[in-house]
Amino acid sequence: MKGNCTTFLATEIIRELMDDLDLIGNPRLVRLNPAVPWKTRGNGSLVMRFGRGFGERRLIGMIDGRELYCYDDCSDDSADVGSLMPRLERLVERYHEDDADPGLLISFERSDPSFYRRGLTEFLSRDVIDEEISRIGAHTFTIGCGRGLIGALCGLAWIPDDITFELLAYRMPGRWGTKRDVDPESIRRMDSAFPSTFNSWEEREHKVAMVPSTPCPVLYGLRGDSMEDLIPASEMIISEDIYRWVIFLTNQGTDDHIIREYQSLRPNASYLVRGTVCGYARHIEHSHVFIDVDTHYGTVTCGAYEPSKEFRLVFDHLIPGDEVEVMGEFRESPATLNTEKIHVVSLAPLMEKVSNPLCPECGRRMDSVGRGKGYRCRRCHTRADSAVCEERMRWILPGWYEPPTAARRHLSKPLKRMGLEQPCEFLRCVRQ
Repeated sequence: MKGNCTTFLATEIIRELMDDLDLIGNPRLVRLNPAVPWKTRGNGSLVMRFGRGFGERRLIGMIDGRELYCYDDCSDDSADVGSLMPRLERLVERYHEDDADPGLLISFERSDPSFYRRGLTEFLSRDVIDEEISRIGAHTFTIGCGRGLIGALCGLAWIPDDITFELLAYRMPGRWGTKRDVDPESIRRMDSAFPSTFNSWEEREHKVAMVPSTPCPVLYGLRGDSMEDLIPASEMIISEDIYRWVIFLTNQGTDDHIIREYQSLRPNASYLVRGTVCGYARHIEHSHVFIDVDTHYGTVTCGAYEPSKEFRLVFDHLIPGDEVEVMGEFRESPATLNTEKIHVVSLAPLMEKVSNPLCPECGRRMDSVGRGKGYRCRRCHTRADSAVCEERMRWILPGWYEPPTAARRHLSKPLKRMGLEQPCEFLRCVRQ
């Protein structure tokens, strides 16, 4: 089946083991470097911890009509990896796609935390991680080149700091690949009723953003800061029948992939770049827009692309001298920072010519001597260097700007999570 989803495989693993072992904590959906060219869509790693749970438990899902709970604590009882691995291998073989290279890793020890950061900001090869796999004594299974082991090891290394949650609802198997039936108005009402949710609804265009368009098993993904809000929020959504649902702990919407301290810009990593706009916006075919920013590391070209819609208008309203911070992925060829968010720190004054200067002797208007050569009075031969100018209103305000919900990356932190709002909108502006 084309358009599968690794998160669905994770729910199959949970279903396979739920009679034998308890889930300890939420299953984790860990997004890694979005610049990796061989990623499967969102470059996600799935991490689950199993054991003998005790103490308080939390409802986090429903699988095959059975409520799924997770525990915060577990005993030291060790599972029999020898009996688990064949059962999980069969599931990986069943659900992997032909063009994927999945990797399964089972370990009693966490990988070094540095691998999480490296998985977000670098391209890692198998030889780099094999030594760490050996060190922690992990058991592995791969198909193809087994590149998926890199993501598995890096996801295992994640120690949550800034966290979000995602309730993933899955479709009945008979409906996979068909058009999804979800009521947009119910999502709009849910988005308004639960402010802790995010990236569900695009108010500017009145569009749903939480329902995928691929033929995968996912019906929708409801993201939020509060796990407790996700279940009642999902109950407000009117849709086709749900086959199963699970709440994942994630690093989505955290900006964890952004490098803020660096000595140089390395391609295929994501950065926060600070600098001064040094030119006007340039438009190319397909309605992509670019600006140049003078930084400590040289001139950096920043791009805003057609899918980001009105976000591109921010670039149109910038002028030389504006101070900005730009977040995005630095692409190697052509060398461009693909903009995910932009912070307009300060605005340069926009001066426009009102008239030629007056002669201080006779009061007549001076004439231009030539481009860049100033002005001269024909009668008195007095001179002036510049015209009479006035500062004009700028149609942009300092603050943070972001693309519409549907055009954001999984890891990009929405302004809503930053406690911010865009200072102005450009929805009905006409691009010249």
